[in-house]
Amino acid sequence: MAWRLESFCASLTSVAPSTVEAYRSDLAAFCQWAGRLGLDDPVGVDRRVLRRYLAYLSTRRYARRTVARKTSALRRYFGWLRRTGVLEVDPSVGLTAPSGEGRLPQVLGHDQLHHLLDTPDRPEPRRGRDESIERALRHRDDAVLELLYGSGLRVGELSGLRCGDLDLDRSRATVWGKGARQRVVPLSVPTVEALRRWLAARVGLLDASTPADILFVNRRGRPLTPRDARRLLDRRSSAPTHPHALRHTFATHLLDGGADLRSVQELLGHEDLGTTQIYTHVSRERLRKVFDASHPRA
Repeated sequence: MAWRLESFCASLTSVAPSTVEAYRSDLAAFCQWAGRLGLDDPVGVDRRVLRRYLAYLSTRRYARRTVARKTSALRRYFGWLRRTGVLEVDPSVGLTAPSGEGRLPQVLGHDQLHHLLDTPDRPEPRRGRDESIERALRHRDDAVLELLYGSGLRVGELSGLRCGDLDLDRSRATVWGKGARQRVVPLSVPTVEALRRWLAARVGLLDASTPADILFVNRRGRPLTPRDARRLLDRRSSAPTHPHALRHTFATHLLDGGADLRSVQELLGHEDLGTTQIYTHVSRERLRKVFDASHPRA
């Protein structure tokens, strides 16, 4: 209770639940480490302790990106303690850590996309399996994958979609992104067709306790979770793939096709244009590979 972690996490109303959980885990690890130094609350933490902790993380061979994330959690936590009057001085001011490696996002190749989007899975027969339910689930999977790639949605945004968020007649959907920011995204023709098939089939899967307007549900009729989406992708993908790779591929293919960066930023729901600029590096890297493979004097 002395560290007030739950109160801090409850204050994070403008970030995604996954970010809250990451902060909670990172800060719990710090508190455990500080406890071994005899520190039972944040009052005894000064800048020297924080620098020592970052050095400890480096000796444990954490990736630079991970250390940077943990540093960010510490800065936000101690800043909150200062603002709420628990601390008079914020010891994390100016605290820095190695930046991430800057790895380029994973972009799927055309063969991978074809296998994922155009080759429906063929589940093994199972005793008592209802063919109508399996058909409905295939329609759901098609719609999920088309949305992730065709509109560049985050998996958390997809999980939160309601039927009322769709306007299929005008081929668009309203999405709630990070920080409760709303945006309208266009829907491709294959996405609209897949959604119509799923909407016609989903009624038989709804659980009595599930809100009737939840767009996507799992086999048990409960709202589809990000973990369910990852399992879906594992079944359909020809190689290990994360749902976010479809979002990366969406953005990169737009830039490859001539879209301007500001438009891609708006479609992705990025607050900062700098976040979107990583995809220009991906696009350039792809062009370089094409040049190296194709030009006789490359």
